[in-house]
Amino acid sequence: MEEKSLQGKRILMIIAPEDFRDEELFTPKGLFEAEGAEVKIASTRLGPARGMLGGSASPDLLIADARADDYDAIVVVGGMGSPTYLWPNEALHRLLREAEEKGKVIGAICLSPAVLARAGLLRGRRATVYATEESLRELRQGGAHYQSVDVVTDGRLITASGPQAAAEFGRAICAQLAARSS
Repeated sequence: MEEKSLQGKRILMIIAPEDFRDEELFTPKGLFEAEGAEVKIASTRLGPARGMLGGSASPDLLIADARADDYDAIVVVGGMGSPTYLWPNEALHRLLREAEEKGKVIGAICLSPAVLARAGLLRGRRATVYATEESLRELRQGGAHYQSVDVVTDGRLITASGPQAAAEFGRAICAQLAARSS
């Protein structure tokens, strides 16, 4: 049997409890699992989380209970719920800073690269985001070099612009993780 490229890797995906973007969770998650990774989902509350397109997911843990040491990558899913639930979330900012300090792969898609900006992770880094006045302001204030493309990889940091980029985003994270030793 062929060894999967992410066998033994653990990935934490962060979603808003309401209005996460379905494809941005399910497409990368499917890619990660197909490559052998174990995927957990965290949110601001337990119980069913609702996607913008009607999908649902059940978080395994609260963001506040997550520890960067337990994962090889942390991926922040976008959607209309991100500015409300994720952008201002201090526990998520702490988790992302901890992940950065420990050399983990970090990804954010759609409106969620703004979370990385608020956590202080984008200063001097290249990044993309689903472009709205607010999201671009967050990136600017966070010191990011905005790129108007689907997916940007800057070291271990991967950002993507929206649902149309979900598969490419997932593949970029897979490639980053597969290149790193277990």
